[in-house]
Amino acid sequence: MRRTRLAHAGVAALLMIGGWTAAGTLPASAHDAPDSPTARAADPAPASAGMMEAMQRDFGLTRAEAEDRLAAEREATDLAPKARKTAGSAYGGAWFDAKSEKLTVAVTPEADASTVRSLRASGAAVRTVEHSARTLDAAKSRIDRLDAPSGVSSWSVDPTANTVVVNVVEGQKADNDVRSFVAKAREAGPVTVRTVEAQAETFAAGTVGGDPYYTGNVRCSIGFSVHGGFVTAGHCGGVGSQVRGWDNSYIGNFQGSSFPENDYAWVNVGSGWWTVPVVLGWGTVSDQLVRGSAEAPIGASICRSGSTTHWHCGNVLAKNETVNYSQGAVRQMTKTSVCAQPGDSGGSFISGDQAQGVTSGGWGNCSSGGETWHQPINEILNRYGLTLHTA
Repeated sequence: MRRTRLAHAGVAALLMIGGWTAAGTLPASAHDAPDSPTARAADPAPASAGMMEAMQRDFGLTRAEAEDRLAAEREATDLAPKARKTAGSAYGGAWFDAKSEKLTVAVTPEADASTVRSLRASGAAVRTVEHSARTLDAAKSRIDRLDAPSGVSSWSVDPTANTVVVNVVEGQKADNDVRSFVAKAREAGPVTVRTVEAQAETFAAGTVGGDPYYTGNVRCSIGFSVHGGFVTAGHCGGVGSQVRGWDNSYIGNFQGSSFPENDYAWVNVGSGWWTVPVVLGWGTVSDQLVRGSAEAPIGASICRSGSTTHWHCGNVLAKNETVNYSQGAVRQMTKTSVCAQPGDSGGSFISGDQAQGVTSGGWGNCSSGGETWHQPINEILNRYGLTLHTA
């Protein structure tokens, strides 16, 4: 943020887009946060009032219910990697169940009684399934090698259904190319076909007024601050592209960018701008501190901040999903039930106080609903050797 921007503390879009800063909020000392990108604070502070308000609004919860759910999701997030290790080769996937507020771990009949007892003793619910996660991941990888027609929106492993789900656009199921793709996909392994309303699209937008960052004639949203810059979506600009801020001043340049195949990028920050570990609430909700990047499980609540539609919340629906955009397939995406619209691209996805990823694309809008994908933050950090700026 430029220092002169501090004078406009009352403006909802303090900096520009989806995820950096709040006026009067200064960067935390490096001694205040763990060094690991995925580390969480030993004693995390409760979610901001704005986060609680958004969850109450979008999930129909009371404040106490929202607090209980966030606490349960933190426990599930911590338990998930341990449960996978415990299950070993019998592991069939895991997800957070909002009704029981527990992590459910799927295991194949290969799991012995002691493994099941250990999982239950850890606090997880256990479900027996036919196919292991390894089998489903292998089937999904084989489908990734196919050439998908435009009528196929995406595909991913669904651990709750113990199958690979191929999403086909409603109205194009009878298309010969779609039918051929589905037939080949079924040969790859256990596959279920579902329909979606529309094809996935990226959420970049032409230049409009407001508080954006611009690259050329494209407006996108900032994702998360990293030391030396911020991360965002790759389709928003190529390496070397110049980035301008809300006041048209120079911020920096795209230092790395990948799209399609991936949809991530990072931009260096200078010229009077700096980074802070905050996701912007836009005056609608309170700003949210970022304290780490522990990955939330399927089923967990997740919220998004972006320059067009601001704050919205939903659930994690799928992971490692391949999304078939018109520009080409993007892999290893996370699907959510959160809505988004053009201009939200690159913005922040956060669960509690844990960074999750940057907005890529989806279908629908925030009037009628839809689904949105994000590129996971830890993949971006690892790809470019970046360190998340945490509070």
